[in-house]
Amino acid sequence: MGSRLIFVWPVLLAAFLLVPVPALPAEAGVGQAEFESGLSDLANRRFKTREQGLARIAGSGVPRAPVVLRALLEGEVQLHRSSGRVVLVSSRGDAAGPTVILDAASGAAIEEMDPDDLKRIVTNNRMRSDLRLILARLDLSAGDPATRAVAAKNLMAKPSDAVAQLLSDALVRERDPGVAEVLRTGVALNDLGSVDRSRRLSAIDQLRGSTHAEAPPALEAAVRVSAEDGAEPDAELHAAATLAIASIDRKRMFFDVLQTTFFGISLGMVLVLAATGLAITFGVMGVINMAHGEFMMLGAYATWVVQEALPQYPEAFLLIAIPVAFLVSGTAGLVLERGVVRFLYGRPLETLLATFGVSLLLQQAVRSIFSPLNRAVSTPEWMSGQLVVNDYFGLTWTRIYIILFGLLVFTLLVIVMQSTRLGLQIRAVAQNRETARALGVRSDWIDAATFGLGSGIAGLAGVALTQLTNVGPNLGQSFIVDSFMVVVFGGVGSLWGTFVSGLTLGIGNKFLEPWVGAVLAKVLVLIFLILFIQRRPRGLFPQQGRAAEG
Repeated sequence: MGSRLIFVWPVLLAAFLLVPVPALPAEAGVGQAEFESGLSDLANRRFKTREQGLARIAGSGVPRAPVVLRALLEGEVQLHRSSGRVVLVSSRGDAAGPTVILDAASGAAIEEMDPDDLKRIVTNNRMRSDLRLILARLDLSAGDPATRAVAAKNLMAKPSDAVAQLLSDALVRERDPGVAEVLRTGVALNDLGSVDRSRRLSAIDQLRGSTHAEAPPALEAAVRVSAEDGAEPDAELHAAATLAIASIDRKRMFFDVLQTTFFGISLGMVLVLAATGLAITFGVMGVINMAHGEFMMLGAYATWVVQEALPQYPEAFLLIAIPVAFLVSGTAGLVLERGVVRFLYGRPLETLLATFGVSLLLQQAVRSIFSPLNRAVSTPEWMSGQLVVNDYFGLTWTRIYIILFGLLVFTLLVIVMQSTRLGLQIRAVAQNRETARALGVRSDWIDAATFGLGSGIAGLAGVALTQLTNVGPNLGQSFIVDSFMVVVFGGVGSLWGTFVSGLTLGIGNKFLEPWVGAVLAKVLVLIFLILFIQRRPRGLFPQQGRAAEG
């Protein structure tokens, strides 16, 4: 009798895998009895009996069955030796023992049970493999499309006739286009190993241009089999698989270009934020502000301080830090303009040296207050993770939000410059300072407001940088040269020139880095910029004004 039972569990398992699982068993009492019988089998010392119990639990249709199966796969199913009860033991808690013990059959919490009397129910490799297959089968019937897609992808790695039938049955029921495409790919991957030549050709055609990472190795294996089949090589299969691989490689290269462009745009948007304030300051006042990078640093440190001051708001501190960073950096800019820069107008060399000295003072002040060690700003949960398009292309939410943030700040700045009285006066002073004064514009206060506005925008760039790198005293020095390059390339004082040149240099850097490295990429961009300025000294979008005329 025992020898016959050895052959029963594979039949039960196959029946479960090949027959659709109903929402509820036809007779709840029978299903519960089968479920509890399977739990008793799990407590048996023999692996064959445990495998039978696994099949019984899977086919019972009891709602708790997936919970027990997942716990078994994770090693959380244990046997209480004194009573013979099968329980689920949570691994959470300290070393003193488990904190949660549940009855496997009912799910009820058990208050008093000696942890030392528990013994983990061990699974072998075959049981773990069957468990993964069973759980994937259950997930294929889940209500969430993402869960069904993940289950289908998990099954792709285990080609077999049973898996092929599971995927085919699920494909017939599937209504979500994205999940259906994953299922079709899974069926095709299984069909690659079929003895039916027509099915193999159809599978190769289905996998042509696939964006699933499992497709290329499977097709390469098909090419090797076709090439190494000494008895009767199939030239048509070999050629079809080779063309399919080439098609996948072309699509993968296309998505690599998109990925690099995305990274370049995110870097370019940081450059735009960093250079915009410098562009309007330079365009209106003709001041080369070497402390501009330190205003970015102040914005980054303001973000870190807000994080430390508001630990109870891990999801909102970054939003609170945006106005704080703008005010801190903008105020520092106003103080610098009123205290130093306004006495040096018309003396560019002295202004450059004075602002460079201020940058050193700010760096040392930060070292004295916060220490020279780098500080890390955490990423809120809503900015974490990726927007996965396919296996070759994913967009990190952090960079997506940085791009959107940069676009928002730039749009607001354009509105201020084009549609407000302050913007009109800034443009008037930039184009002709003497005429603006004659018309009643207080150019000295416009200079101060412009300097404060530009410094505040640098602080916003510092907020964005906290999500890409650590906060440290030298943070601004890494971007000051790039900011000047953006301003010169786009055209002094031109907002749109700054926007276009920032994105151009950011994308150019990212495309060069894989070929020549990060340092040489910057050198090549600088050489290109020097050659470009030789032909167009006033940049892409020349601005009419005092700076341009000088």
